[in-house]
Amino acid sequence: MTEPTLQRRFCVHGVAESASRAHVIEGVSFEDAALHFVGDHHPVANADEQVSLYVEDLETGERQCFRIDTETGETAPCG
Repeated sequence: MTEPTLQRRFCVHGVAESASRAHVIEGVSFEDAALHFVGDHHPVANADEQVSLYVEDLETGERQCFRIDTETGETAPCG
């Protein structure tokens, strides 16, 4: 039997957006929260677009930045 994965709460918003435009997203990791945000809240004009997001763990305050390829779903740290 597989143990359930602990969901954490993250605050996610686009790098170019104000933090006031952030959404609270539940996920198992920073990357998971970023991908859920893109799928649920980010309008994509071009399928080959890259999106840069800040993801902050609401419990610890740790913040990470990701670039997401909206065509493949691949993530990479912001440069």
